[in-house]
Amino acid sequence: MKRVFLFLATNMAIVLVLSVSMRLLGVEPYLNANGLNLTSLLIFAAVMGFGGSFISLAISKWSAKRAMGVQVIETPTNSTESWLLETVRTYSAKAGIKMPEVGIFDTPEVNAFATGMSRNSSLVAVSSGLLQQMSKREAEAVIGHEIAHVANGDMVTLALIQGVVNTFVMFLSRVIGHLVDRVVFKTERGHGPAFFVTMIVAELVLGVLASIIVMWFSRQREFHADRGGAALAGRQHMIAALERLNSLHPAPLPEKMAAFGISGGGGGGIKRLFMTHPPLAERIAALRNGAGHG
Repeated sequence: MKRVFLFLATNMAIVLVLSVSMRLLGVEPYLNANGLNLTSLLIFAAVMGFGGSFISLAISKWSAKRAMGVQVIETPTNSTESWLLETVRTYSAKAGIKMPEVGIFDTPEVNAFATGMSRNSSLVAVSSGLLQQMSKREAEAVIGHEIAHVANGDMVTLALIQGVVNTFVMFLSRVIGHLVDRVVFKTERGHGPAFFVTMIVAELVLGVLASIIVMWFSRQREFHADRGGAALAGRQHMIAALERLNSLHPAPLPEKMAAFGISGGGGGGIKRLFMTHPPLAERIAALRNGAGHG
């Protein structure tokens, strides 16, 4: 659950800044002055919802480098860095994308992630723990998985999905607040305290429900990326890499990168609804069956 609320907080913080800006410019009060104009409200919510999501996407490489301490490889200094660059270059060419930036972040945990504004402006980073604890074939499969995320356009698509759910959370919470204020508390002009209290509660509840949709989509993209990694590095090597991850139980990445890492947290019951990644056992089974999901 902590992962979900931090994930929502990142987007909602940006949306809040934009919302305050619109209020200072006099746009939001104008929408509320004479009742609720649904068309204007939907436009307002879309600007705010997609704005927050795409600002997060635009700064994703910069923030990932700072958060994870990624050292981008400009000129390789050893054979491992040379191999890493060449692997990314080869898989990028096969996937039909431009060469991403390539980096290493220093942690004993075995993990990797991809991020960036577009398919042709991305970053692929692997942990020092991955390079030390995985065989080259396993590491190549992980790299293939991350390249598949980039080639599939998952960063942009997830930002679009997040923008859509942000829009409807903002729109519906204000509609609910307006109805409660008018129908239950009989406010005749403007909006009373009930509108703002109800709107905030509705945003929180709808935000959690919306996150279930986003997390479901994220889990489906993992199956797609596994298949992409298998196509680039070989199905048996992709299975071996996931089995290795399953035995190591790596800690999850920070929230901003979690959806595009190789591994995520496990769990069952209601916790499963808020997972960015399917359980590794399910991903392994999907590859073994030659099927996958979504």
